[in-house]
Amino acid sequence: MAFVELLKIAVSNKQNIVGQFLRYFVTGGLAFIVDFGVFSLTLYYFDVHYLVANLIGLMAGNVVNYLLSLGWVFSAEKRKMEKHRMLEITVFVIISLVGMGLNELLMLLMVGFADLNEMFSKVMSAGVVLVYNFLARKFILFKKNKR
Repeated sequence: MAFVELLKIAVSNKQNIVGQFLRYFVTGGLAFIVDFGVFSLTLYYFDVHYLVANLIGLMAGNVVNYLLSLGWVFSAEKRKMEKHRMLEITVFVIISLVGMGLNELLMLLMVGFADLNEMFSKVMSAGVVLVYNFLARKFILFKKNKR
């Protein structure tokens, strides 16, 4: 029970980096469900190459991530580019593209070279990229506090 209470406190503290990471973890989880679902559907139902299916899934997940990141994860922080929405979206997309490139590279290494299962590789890649995305978005797109 103490762990659950600690988790509630951490998630509710919108300025604490641990709370932000936990909210981002939930956000990333929801985005990953969309990503993984689209990836699986594209890979197995439409029989698309795993790297192309991965990109399609990542794009769908990134839309969910963008909306939840602005509205919930970093809501206590001032957006650095708030007055320049197109620039903000462009930077968000660039951060996402770097994450997608990292994800594709990890998928290629694990599936293409190490001959690991696509689904296992997708989960492992997502974990690495989740940390990159959180740190990049937090420090590039957001200021310390709203003021």
